[in-house]
Formats: sequence, C-alpha cells, structure tokens
Amino acid sequence: MQLSMTGFGKATGVFANKNVTIEIRSVNSKQLDINLKLPLFYREKEAEIRNIVGRAIERGKIDLSVTVEQSVATSNYAINADVVKDYYRQLKDLAEELGVTVGEQLYTSVIRLPEVLKNEAQGLIEEEWVSLTKLINEALADFIQFRRQEGAALEHDVKQRVNTIDEAIKKIEQFEKQRIDKIKQRLSKNLNEFIPAASIDANRFEQEIIYFLEKIDITEEKVRLHNHCQFFIQTITNESAAGRKLGFIAQEMGREINTIGSKANDTDIQRIVVMMKDELEKIKEQLLNIL
Repeated sequence: MQLSMTGFGKATGVFANKNVTIEIRSVNSKQLDINLKLPLFYREKEAEIRNIVGRAIERGKIDLSVTVEQSVATSNYAINADVVKDYYRQLKDLAEELGVTVGEQLYTSVIRLPEVLKNEAQGLIEEEWVSLTKLINEALADFIQFRRQEGAALEHDVKQRVNTIDEAIKKIEQFEKQRIDKIKQRLSKNLNEFIPAASIDANRFEQEIIYFLEKIDITEEKVRLHNHCQFFIQTITNESAAGRKLGFIAQEMGREINTIGSKANDTDIQRIVVMMKDELEKIKEQLLNIL
C-alpha cells in the first residue's frame, strides 16, 4: 500500500484549563522538512516533538501547529504590564503620526495582542507533557490514515494508466504488418522513379529492405516496455514508500516509448505512442505525490 505525500491529521484534548488542538499538514518534498508552530510554553519540548514526528513520518514538508485556548482566570497567568505599555506606546505614537484620534478602543485592541498574558508557572509539568504527547500521536495516527486513503486512490489511478500503456503495446502489433507493406511500397516507388525497373536487382533490393526493416524493428522495445509495466505494477503493489523507485521505472518506460516513436514510420503507431506519452506524463505527475 502506497501513502500519499499530502495529508492532514487533527486531535483535540483538554488539560487543566487548556483546550489543546493539534493539526498536521503535509505536501510533497524530496526530504523530511518539519515546521513547528508552538505556543511559547511548549517550545522547550520542540526537539522532542520533532523526534516524535520524524519517527512517524518518512518524507514530506510537514507543518505541525499546536493551538491552546485557555481561561484568563487562572493563577498561572497574569497580564504582562510591560508588554501592554509597549504596545500602547507604539500604537499611540503611530496614531499621532498618522493624525488618527486615539480612543478607549485602543486599549481593548492592545489587550488582545500576542504575549499580553504571561505564564508564571515554573515550566511544563510532566503530566501536561504526557497529555501533549498522547495528542500528538493521535494527530499522527489520523494524519497517516489520511495519507493511506489518498495513497490508495493514487495507486489505483496509476495502475490503470500503466495497464493502459501495456495494453497499447498489443494495439501496435495490429499495425506492424501493414507498416512493413507500406514501407516496401514506398521504397519501391521511390526507387522506380530514378531507376528503370529492368535495371533493379530484385535480390539486392530485398536485402536492403530486410536491412532497413531490422533498423526500425520495435520488437525489443515492446518487450522491454511490457517488462517495465509489469515491474511497475509489482513494485507499487508489493513495496511500501516506493515513490522514488516508481519514478525510476517510469523514466525507463519513457525511453522505450520514445524509441518506438522514433522508429514507428507509421501514423497509426504514432497516434498510439502519443497516447502512451500522455498517460506516462500523468503517471509522473501522480508519482510526485506518492511517498
């Protein structure tokens, strides 16, 4: 089962007077990139939170935010008077500079600004850290489940497209015999325009035709492309976190499709090749979102 690079997880809980919400989001990235948004009183645990997230998530650009809503009426919190005075002074100076009248609403605005409340507790107690860790793990479990569901949809879509390419190989075969006949007719017609028919060595002409047909033969490319398609399906079905490996296989598929196109010499086969390329580009786009 493949996992999507994009994901979302959420968990909420209550500790003492705090309502804690944890949200985890991710987008695709070549490496693991963790961005944390924590309240001031949880920042002492930043390294440990990173370790928890890093052990659970292999790759992706991860944004984890912890939001805390708490009651002001608690002995652990007090208004930070110095911060309030500094905010008020700066806003009042700015209002005077802009010629704006300052009213009582300025104080109401100041009291809502960040860091106005200060935590007077002596650090993060162990019980709260245990509770926070539990919430982080719950959010991670929700996040991974989201990735799993998205990954299943991506896997289904990509498999269908690979099978479409594999089936197109058989469609090419129905045009190969007529391709050879067309090439023979075209070469014969071109030759007759410059050399009288009586002067043409039929055996030599057949030898040259055989040599030319060997150069544009696409049998090996079809076999290799089929094998790549089968290997792709086996890998995405049996291996986890195979996004990079699948990308390498898709590159090899692209090489064989391009070679078939360059050797085609037939409009019907070229149409199939164009369809294959279109499917392969969509596969590559989807693989960017597979872990």
